[in-house]
Amino acid sequence: MPISASDILSRVKDEKVHFMRLQFTDIDGIIKNVEVPESQFEKALDGQIMFDGSSIEGFTRIEESDMLLVPDLDTFQIFPWEANQGKVCRLVSDIALPDGTAFAGCPRGALKRVVAKAKDMGYTLMAGPEAEFFLFQRDANGAAVPTTHDTGGYFDLSPRDLGEEARRDITLVLEAMGLEVEAAHHEVAPGQHEIDFKYGDAVATADAVVTFRFVVKKVALMHGLHATFMPKPLAGVNGSGMHVHQSLFTLDGRNSFYDPDGPWQLSNIGRAYIGGLIDHARSMVALTNPLVNSYKRLVPGYEAPVNVAWSEKNRSPMIRVPARRGIGTRCEVRTPDPSCNPYLAFTAMMAAGLDGIERGLDCGEPVNRNIFDMSAREKKRLKIHQLPASLDEALDFLEKDTLLREALGDHIFDHFVFNKRTEWSEYIKEIHRWELDRYLDRY
Repeated sequence: MPISASDILSRVKDEKVHFMRLQFTDIDGIIKNVEVPESQFEKALDGQIMFDGSSIEGFTRIEESDMLLVPDLDTFQIFPWEANQGKVCRLVSDIALPDGTAFAGCPRGALKRVVAKAKDMGYTLMAGPEAEFFLFQRDANGAAVPTTHDTGGYFDLSPRDLGEEARRDITLVLEAMGLEVEAAHHEVAPGQHEIDFKYGDAVATADAVVTFRFVVKKVALMHGLHATFMPKPLAGVNGSGMHVHQSLFTLDGRNSFYDPDGPWQLSNIGRAYIGGLIDHARSMVALTNPLVNSYKRLVPGYEAPVNVAWSEKNRSPMIRVPARRGIGTRCEVRTPDPSCNPYLAFTAMMAAGLDGIERGLDCGEPVNRNIFDMSAREKKRLKIHQLPASLDEALDFLEKDTLLREALGDHIFDHFVFNKRTEWSEYIKEIHRWELDRYLDRY
């Protein structure tokens, strides 16, 4: 049942909520909010709260800065902790211009457009992310330091896993915020953790990723720790990924990827969707892996995919089709990392998949051997491309992809590319410790 403004006003009164956060993200995926007191709740729920869009990365020019926050009432949640000033609630919001029209630079709006396109084609887009993160210590001044607090590995328990109490508290808060957590465990690297929550429609799931990142950081801070979604904070160990399981359901609830009589029990729709992901893989990676640091994770030897292919049985390609069939038939895109803006990453992947359906692409044969063990000649024979090795290379591919420009819209596309070109330019001007250690004495 959809929730109404009057339902929310009744609830916040009963629960003695004193502040309301209207939450959104900028183009880089950084969570933002405008907080209003009780006296402004009705105005906020009516979408009449304005803010200065010129202050937000990639939003608008200073001469046209006024923006409206339009809350999605179905995202209403009360935070399960209470500050000295009382309880706080939140609503995820879309961004609109003063005349009420949708703002072209709103990342959530871009995803909603792709969802609407899928609906016109007869489908509901579903997604289920598996997000990893590291827990690090803080120094005496409270600053984060890249030192882990345990020596745990895959699925370890205490005393090797010293993050289990923080992880349990994170899970409890996520559940209180309306997310259905399916699993939580220690990951392969020391200090690394994963929490998986139930799949859902694409927009709600992207909202959940943003909520998840906020909650993880907040609860870690309560435990005196620092949580980071930086893809590769430590050399020599696995980085953090955010594998995204994807499927299409018909409007009457059937899984469109499943065909009991099709090759690998995949339907033409499922194979075409995967074909679209493969076709746009090297350009969409700039959006799913948007940091200079992202490409320190996408290297051979640490389980992260670097090869554009799909498989049923191994995890070396970028796309895996898990064994389950029937209603659980899906593809798992293993490339993304948790630093991405989930709205833009989901937009890119799902637009690519839908393009595959519209163009009648096919994903070809699965590559069920370990690609990491193949020679360059073998990969060339099987037409297995390598993902970009740097953010700069990924942006080169993105700029040539007219489909992703159309899916994101010119405003988001141009601002995103500008931001990331600037980031790369700043990076290559710096002298890094590795260079000094390797070259200063030798040359």
